[in-house]
Amino acid sequence: MIPSATTVPSALPATAAAAAKPPPGAKPQVGAAAAQERFLKLLVAQLNNQDPMNPLDNAQMTSQIAQISTVSGIEQLNQTVQGMAAQFGALQFMQGAALVGRSVLSEGSALAVAGKTGKGGFEIAAPATNVQVEVLTPGGRLLERLDLGAQAAGRHSFEWDASRYPNERGALQFRVTATAGANALESTPLSLSQVSAAGTDADGQLVLTLANGQSIGYRQIKALV
Repeated sequence: MIPSATTVPSALPATAAAAAKPPPGAKPQVGAAAAQERFLKLLVAQLNNQDPMNPLDNAQMTSQIAQISTVSGIEQLNQTVQGMAAQFGALQFMQGAALVGRSVLSEGSALAVAGKTGKGGFEIAAPATNVQVEVLTPGGRLLERLDLGAQAAGRHSFEWDASRYPNERGALQFRVTATAGANALESTPLSLSQVSAAGTDADGQLVLTLANGQSIGYRQIKALV
């Protein structure tokens, strides 16, 4: 077993233990390097004070040295991983900042209206024989139904002519219905919006704030438009 910072092996004579102790008034050392130094001092003291009639076993010595090397290696690995995590967080934040002003698709049913055109998207898991998109007011009133016909599985976009409803410029929504024959298919609405800001949450994860008021993680972006 590796002797700890406060434990002296029972086989170690008192003189060896005294030799391994730090001088009075010295500040206690911490970390892998300090633990390794304490271990080596104890090992040298143990060798200098071993019983000539019962010397330290070579296999035991090799095992102890291997264990302290493993502890030191793990400590160094942890420090390396922490450094890499900090670099990755900074890189991710830079990537998020580069997205400010770009338009992205993410899960949501808010319809983006710019000028006379409304835009949105959707995903379907299987081929559909018919897809319909319903444009709704914030209160849920149906404005128009778009018949998109048959669509392949995957991600699709659509546009809506908003010029026919000049007075409807609130937070419009849309709803997607996809069918394969008489069977309903699962569909996911995708909202188009600009990235207005980038930041991090309490866990250090990248968070993007969209112009439509939604906050999403970097992995929630479905596509850049």
